[in-house]
Amino acid sequence: MDALDDAAAEAKAKRREKQDAEDLRWLLSGPRGRRIVFRDLEDAGVFRAVFNTNAMTMAFAEGRRNQGLQKLARLMAINPDAYATMVKENQDDDARNFDDAADDQNDD
Repeated sequence: MDALDDAAAEAKAKRREKQDAEDLRWLLSGPRGRRIVFRDLEDAGVFRAVFNTNAMTMAFAEGRRNQGLQKLARLMAINPDAYATMVKENQDDDARNFDDAADDQNDD
């Protein structure tokens, strides 16, 4: 029975992996989903250094960053074009937000 249990567990894992990949493709298919993913990666610290003079603080930050890097690697394996789109969209958003802030200051 162990061989049957192992085969069933393997089949279940493959189904879950396939479903997870489809879910991520769906999430990345629109700008809202890409914003969510980008914010998650930012929050995890993927795009910044985690150095801290307190070793425990740095270890915690590196753990969060490692989780973000795993998500990024998965995203790149499933849909690398979505990453490029996501980065471009968020750069555009930053520029718009900066321009909006400048306009607000000029209104004073």
